Amino acid sequence: MKRKNRRTQALVAALALIVVAATAYVLISRNEQQAMAARQAEIAARSQQVMPFDLERTTHRFAKSATGGVQTVTSDNPADAEQVKLIRQHLTAEAAGFSKGDYGDPASIHGGEMPGLRDLEQGHSRIDIRYAELPAGARITYTTSDAPLVSALHAWFDAQVTDHGQHAEHG
Repeated sequence: MKRKNRRTQALVAALALIVVAATAYVLISRNEQQAMAARQAEIAARSQQVMPFDLERTTHRFAKSATGGVQTVTSDNPADAEQVKLIRQHLTAEAAGFSKGDYGDPASIHGGEMPGLRDLEQGHSRIDIRYAELPAGARITYTTSDAPLVSALHAWFDAQVTDHGQHAEHG
């Protein structure tokens, strides 16, 4: 009888531990989601100071490749000539700045500790950065044979997608 009682007590204790752990997980997850939503709202507000186009009417795509990646910004409505014009103006200026190691705009939006940012600034001369127009916007293609810079570009792309939330996606 004592043995059965001990088993029951052990089972109850194990179940209680599982319930406590599950509850903690849910609370932590909820806090992380709230923190992420707050961060994305902050990023959207900062973006309005840097990007002339409307985030609600455009989409950012970040497609990784073995040699870097492609950043695309397009108008959700390809016939919206004003958004297309603003996208092209902005990405033209960004590509020129990035080619010189000037990543000030992303730093002002995402913060100076943005993943990959410092490596991209320091290694800019080893990255081929090309701007091209698209029917509904524009793209910047980043190409390098430097593996650490490819990793930095990928980390930078991931941070962009995470920070911009609904306004960005992996391509």
